[in-house]
Amino acid sequence: MYPNCNLQRNIATFGITDIDTFKQQMLAWVNQFSICCFLDNHHYKQAYDGYECLVGAGASQVFAPTNNAIEQLKQFCKGHSDWLFGSLSYGLKNEIEGLVPSPPIDTQFPTVFLFQPSVVIELAGGVATISSLTLPPSEVFGQICQYRPPEKTTIKNIAIKPRINKAAYIEVVKQIKAHIQKGDCYELNFCQEFYDDNVYINPVSAYNALALVSPTPFGCFYKVKDNYLLCASPERYLKKIGDTIASQPIKGTARRNNSNADDDEGIKRALQASEKERSENVMVVDLVRNDLSKICMEGSVTVPELFGLYTFPQVHQLISTIAGVLQPGIGFADIIQATFPMGSMTGAPKRRVMELIEKYETTPRGLFSGAVGYIKPGGDFDFNVVIRSIFYNTHTRYLNYFVGGGITFYSDPEREYEECLLKAEAIKQVLTQKSPALLQG
Repeated sequence: MYPNCNLQRNIATFGITDIDTFKQQMLAWVNQFSICCFLDNHHYKQAYDGYECLVGAGASQVFAPTNNAIEQLKQFCKGHSDWLFGSLSYGLKNEIEGLVPSPPIDTQFPTVFLFQPSVVIELAGGVATISSLTLPPSEVFGQICQYRPPEKTTIKNIAIKPRINKAAYIEVVKQIKAHIQKGDCYELNFCQEFYDDNVYINPVSAYNALALVSPTPFGCFYKVKDNYLLCASPERYLKKIGDTIASQPIKGTARRNNSNADDDEGIKRALQASEKERSENVMVVDLVRNDLSKICMEGSVTVPELFGLYTFPQVHQLISTIAGVLQPGIGFADIIQATFPMGSMTGAPKRRVMELIEKYETTPRGLFSGAVGYIKPGGDFDFNVVIRSIFYNTHTRYLNYFVGGGITFYSDPEREYEECLLKAEAIKQVLTQKSPALLQG
């Protein structure tokens, strides 16, 4: 269960001339392992940039507690000094907040899962640094260079269905607005599931198709045995650098007009000026400030950027940055306990809206609105928010994805439904053969 820190990594560096081709080769290579994590920045440049690509392959040791996860995580983190990759599922909230667990779903990742990788590959600045507990780095590099991306093929038997229809969605939004009017909450992030329960796909091809349509700074190909996460997330949950902790929640979305630059600029200006979108963003900023204040030095929590406008292939988004200086002795588990799940995926006040989410959402979220990332030797870490993602189980052949948005007093149910469809546009393109790269049936 606990990482063997006595093992020594063999380390070597290799110059990379064609970064994108090498990333494709790494992705094809890493999928041979039953447990792996491929994190892709897609060349985005923004605050707190890290690696262009980071890979953890194979599991030397695994940490996957079935109960008392936070307490076990605290003990676990005290003893590790090597790399860790893994995930936190939304269901961890039940232990943190004392809520009733939801039943499992067919694409169910463990509640907490961390693994000590046999091989780590850091790609930055045109250099691949390979560290391995087993094979010589040169042998790993040679294996990767022999791989080729999968051929483009056709998709078969994908018949995506909504778990609830549009009328039911709109009715729930109206009920949530009634809770807001009564003062039960201020904002609630309501999500819905789309699924097919009899699907064959090639996960590597699917991820490539998704990344081609929607490259994002927190893309992720994550595999734990039969379960795959194919993630095109634009959002960071938390990053720790030394004693600094930073969160970058997203609230505020507008569809792009890629065929008319002037109109697209007008959409950006309208998004930044929108009272509804700004109020949503401020609400989550206040929530994150409150969470970070529990673990940061008094007076150190600041907002370096408010309403930052960032552009992605399908949408414009408002992203704010909240940062603080950690109190001495605060570890990874303490940080997760104080901040998870992220406010952008719950609402405010956090505990009450999570109770309402359990009442109104028809499918447990699983890893959706959880986090995937890594912890470096020394304790620095970076985790995304799992959104804009396809989940797939190769054994049950169950495929699903979730979309949602923040419901406030100002929300129009019809527009909220349309925003959900907008956020899922890239996934829909991939699963309906409209992507330039298609899946294998």
